[in-house]
Amino acid sequence: MGRSQETFNKKEVRNKKEKKRKDKEKKRLARKENEKSGDMEDMIAYVDEFGNLTSTPPDPDKKKKVKLEDIEIGVPTRAEEEEMDPIRKGTVSFFNDSKGFGFIRDSETKESVFVHANNLLEEIKEGNLVSFEVEMGHKGPTAVKVKLIR
Repeated sequence: MGRSQETFNKKEVRNKKEKKRKDKEKKRLARKENEKSGDMEDMIAYVDEFGNLTSTPPDPDKKKKVKLEDIEIGVPTRAEEEEMDPIRKGTVSFFNDSKGFGFIRDSETKESVFVHANNLLEEIKEGNLVSFEVEMGHKGPTAVKVKLIR
């Protein structure tokens, strides 16, 4: 097919491709002209006191002495958390007998803890005061060994 029979759209696409190719060639030549010699001095980067990369070396007058003992590598040890009583008390805030699950609001932490019917020692209802232990389930804390407080 001769070019005289091309549609306007095809000509536009061809012209855009040609322009893009020429622009790419110009950019390549400009990069080649501005290319540095690749000396080691050009490749060195320095870090200032704020952690930013700079091309200028740090001022030797501003250097600070650091004792080797002051450098901590790794995570510092955390203070021992209070050991909570494994047997908790709470109120049943929601329980669905037909589906077999519910939630208990812990009286100390005021957090809701999931409870499943398989983890019940006695039958429970909403509003009951219960004692339970907390274990990590698939999706978070789960109440186990749940029994009524009389």
